[in-house]
Amino acid sequence: MCLWLGASVVKRLSVPSFTIARMSSAFQIPAHAGSARRGRLITPHGAVETPVFMPVGTAATVKGVPQDLLEELGVEILLGNTYHLYLRPGIEQVRKLGGLHRFMAWPRAILTDSGGFQVFSLSALTKVTEEGVTFRSHLDGSSHFFSPESAMAAQIGLGADIIMAFDECTEYPADAGRTRGSMEMTLRWAERSKGYFEEHKSEVPWDSYQPLRLRSGQAHSARNDDALGGAGGNRTQALFGIVQGGMDLALRRESAERTIEIGFDGYAIGGLSVGEPRARTREVVESTLEHLPRDRPRYLMGVGTPEEIVEYANTGIDMMDCVLPTRAARHGLLYTSEGKISIKQARYAGDAGPLDPNCSCRVCRRYSRAYLRHLYASNEVLAQVLNTIHNLSFYLDTMRRVRHSIGLGESAHFLSGEQAEENS
Repeated sequence: MCLWLGASVVKRLSVPSFTIARMSSAFQIPAHAGSARRGRLITPHGAVETPVFMPVGTAATVKGVPQDLLEELGVEILLGNTYHLYLRPGIEQVRKLGGLHRFMAWPRAILTDSGGFQVFSLSALTKVTEEGVTFRSHLDGSSHFFSPESAMAAQIGLGADIIMAFDECTEYPADAGRTRGSMEMTLRWAERSKGYFEEHKSEVPWDSYQPLRLRSGQAHSARNDDALGGAGGNRTQALFGIVQGGMDLALRRESAERTIEIGFDGYAIGGLSVGEPRARTREVVESTLEHLPRDRPRYLMGVGTPEEIVEYANTGIDMMDCVLPTRAARHGLLYTSEGKISIKQARYAGDAGPLDPNCSCRVCRRYSRAYLRHLYASNEVLAQVLNTIHNLSFYLDTMRRVRHSIGLGESAHFLSGEQAEENS
């Protein structure tokens, strides 16, 4: 099916605009469209317009795309993974080099996850106790231990703008007893995460902060540095709590209420996209959102397809991330306004047209489908680079249109090609 982004007008609600001003962040919500909200999250390394899709830079890199191109694409926040960075190059190494921003030469915002999901998904041998999780590295089999305190210490050392409380991701399916026990564990770990963070948040490696500069002496992002005066001073990281509870809506409500009692700068919905039907995912998300504060950022972890990120933005989600656009690109699966394209197929070998005639990214402006197919068939590294740039551009453009629609009081959604023609 051909997919186009369209909008349907809904009545503009007289919902107040919220502003949360803290030392860690400020979150403003100036526009609504139904349940959807357009916001602006101020972090120590720049402003982030929401709803936002965060590209995943697992090991301090979005595979195949240099940081200057990410800036050109308009990326305002990246996601890094604590588990992978802990194993290689090591938290202390990154801290000594000035934190993750300076290490990877990225002047804009970064969010790090706690590493809990990777511990459970990548390690064949894990042992969970009240104290934390013992696991084996997927790299060399060496034994390691994560606790709420060590996960916080790692993320403080990395120096991301937004960090996540340590949680246990409940597997699917799980029985009622297991789901309840996992949720209770996550709540106890959330309290410990918050306690350690409050005691050690001043240790973030920003004291020696200097604006990131090119060899020519020009700043990478002068607007970020000038607007915020650098990331030093009294600004600290923001800590988000994570709501768990499996597929049980009552447990999700309880988890949300008790996590809010602990008190966090923002709230994430975790433990989804782990094999459950997508209809169930949406049901859990919509139910959980009813119990989250309206004046805090809402982050849905690990989602999703272009259709899904639009769908969840309409429900009131502010932040999303997923490896799908970059992973799919490396396997030759590309997202376009005319539907998904598997560029590896032979039918594109003689196609001189652009990948997506409705896309203005640097790939679609310059290269033909035939050339992209040739690169992929030849196993050229450039194939992965160009494919990734396009997919990221498609996702980011999608979110820009969503934000624009919400700003107009409209609800954004995908339409089939036939519907788009009827509405044009």
